[in-house]
Amino acid sequence: MPDNCAAIIDKLIEQRRRQGMTQKELAQAASLTQPVIARFESKKTVPQLDTLLKVAAALGCGLEVVRITKGS
Repeated sequence: MPDNCAAIIDKLIEQRRRQGMTQKELAQAASLTQPVIARFESKKTVPQLDTLLKVAAALGCGLEVVRITKGS
C-alpha cells in the first residue's frame, strides 16, 4: 500500500478513536459494514475513493487534494 494512502487511513483511525467510536458505529454512520471498516483499517488492500469519502464524512472530516512540490 502506498505510504500516502496508509497515512490517510492512520489519520481516520486516529479520528475514530478520538471520537470514541467503535468500528461497528463507524460502519453504521458511513453506511458500510463492520468487516469493510476492519479491512480498511488493516491496510491490507487499497480502499476505493468512495469508501474513503464515506468514512471521512461519517467522522466529520473531509479529504483534500493538494499539490505537492518536490524539492529542488
